[in-house]
Amino acid sequence: MAATKITIRNNGSIRVEGDFEILDPEGKPFGLAGQTAISLCRCGHSANKPFCDGSHKTSGFTDTVVARELPPPKPKG
Repeated sequence: MAATKITIRNNGSIRVEGDFEILDPEGKPFGLAGQTAISLCRCGHSANKPFCDGSHKTSGFTDTVVARELPPPKPKG
């Protein structure tokens, strides 16, 4: 299986492709029916969260994404 690839789409969803699993807060996996590519909601309007149902197209959600470097993690303790 291919490595996991995550793409944040402009004005849209988070696309996840490859070898992955999605767990609920209790650690129980979602049944993905063998799908190797899914889209996760980013706008908060999907009726099928955490999965995208295209609601961003009618909700007015906009967010342009540009790759950037994150700051280094702060030391623990």
